Amino acid sequence: MTEVTDDWFARRTSVWQDWPLDDLLAAKARSGTTVSLVIPARNEADTVADIVSRVRRDLVETAGLVDEIVVIDSDSTDATAELARAAGAVVHRAVDIRPELGTMRGKGEAMWKSLFVTTGDVLVFMDADLTEWDTHFVTGMLGPLLLEADVDLVKAFYDRPLIQQDGGSSEGGGRVTQLVARPLLALRWPELSALIQPLAGEWAIRRSLFERLSVPTGYGVELGAVLDTYLLEGLDAIAQVDLGRRAHSHQTLRALGGMALEVLAVADRRAGVPRNEDRVELRQFEAADGETIPVSREVALTERPPAISVAGAIEEVS
Repeated sequence: MTEVTDDWFARRTSVWQDWPLDDLLAAKARSGTTVSLVIPARNEADTVADIVSRVRRDLVETAGLVDEIVVIDSDSTDATAELARAAGAVVHRAVDIRPELGTMRGKGEAMWKSLFVTTGDVLVFMDADLTEWDTHFVTGMLGPLLLEADVDLVKAFYDRPLIQQDGGSSEGGGRVTQLVARPLLALRWPELSALIQPLAGEWAIRRSLFERLSVPTGYGVELGAVLDTYLLEGLDAIAQVDLGRRAHSHQTLRALGGMALEVLAVADRRAGVPRNEDRVELRQFEAADGETIPVSREVALTERPPAISVAGAIEEVS
């Protein structure tokens, strides 16, 4: 790492224990900052209620650190929405938020649309499929934002075991990070190579920044936020926090190919590589009955414009 990056790593890398709850509550009271926890979810009925209920009990009702919990449901076909609502979240279907703007599939779409139905000065994003976690995920990410005025984006990092179908685990979580994102950053934006998990699904951001960013509608949303923050405000606007251990469901290797394509497209756009198409055909192969056959699918590479540029954006959250 360069001298600049070494200095950033020393100042902007922390562990969740560095941010005690009492310090966060005092800082929140002094600044008047409001906090929204946003959980984008699609068919996560097995896990979403536990996440909502624990955060609500510990950080809304008991501590008063979080002001609202909002689940953005992306066309779930199971009981995700009902269970999240019963656990205490405000639930919105992504398709119903600003319907005149249309709707697209994807995690980033849910995050972008959350800007129209939340009120917090700070948005904390958590995945809905977590199986091994605790509420310090929220306090850890809020620490730098509440106590460091010049930090605008906080990325989590953690140990990520790869959970096997038989219940066992091994190292190997975060495969797209290791095989795609980190090599990309090393080549194009080497200062960002100090970020341990740039694609982490847990992150927090000031609304005043997020509403100014172009938002990839799919899995490229995390890298897009990192790159845009860096390009707009510099490395020092980003911090990272060690949250310990995170366990969740994992995508198949074929699905990871689509995620990798989205990440590459996000990086290309920020690097100025021209691209006209919003969808790309991804051809992969599988073995069946002794033959190798092609399996093709289209991967969407769309991005939403900065929310602040959309008519009515400010009025919606005032």
